[in-house]
Amino acid sequence: MSYVAIQDLLAKTDSIFKLVVLASKRAVELNAGAPKMVEIDTEKVSSIALEEIAQDKVKLEKAKGQK
Repeated sequence: MSYVAIQDLLAKTDSIFKLVVLASKRAVELNAGAPKMVEIDTEKVSSIALEEIAQDKVKLEKAKGQK
């Protein structure tokens, strides 16, 4: 089982809300068949998504016009 510290994840975004949205969108992509970007010993898409964020494989893009 994989564990990613919440402090490490929060350092990747500036709010817990953005982290949750990013992780959930990536989990949906993985569930639809997108390939994993990290080696991990679980099939849980939520854990895979969080590990990808922790390893900077998935990042939040700012929307056009957003500061």
